[in-house]
Amino acid sequence: RRTHVEAALSVVGLADRMHHYPRQLSGGQEQRVAIARAIVSDPTFLLCDEPTGDLDRHSADDILNLLERLVEDFGKTILMVTHDPRAAERAQVVLHLDKGVLVEGQKRRDGV
Repeated sequence: RRTHVEAALSVVGLADRMHHYPRQLSGGQEQRVAIARAIVSDPTFLLCDEPTGDLDRHSADDILNLLERLVEDFGKTILMVTHDPRAAERAQVVLHLDKGVLVEGQKRRDGV
């Protein structure tokens, strides 16, 4: 189990922070720890609810880059809920909901 945890922290760029307490981490680092916790069991899907919501733009971009890397390098499927248009622009498919009803969907790009 420890090996899996170390590998997950390495993937998210936090191997050097393994022994830090949550209060010693930035918001972006806390988000990356959450992603590491999610990937440690090697799931096929990751459900991300507002992964950039409380982050500054630089940290948000780091998280989005990490999520893209998980798709490209590790074959993960990401389902992300967001109100951030910049985060949505990075998605392959965007679905819009209005009062719980699907009102629009569009494929944004191929690949990834």
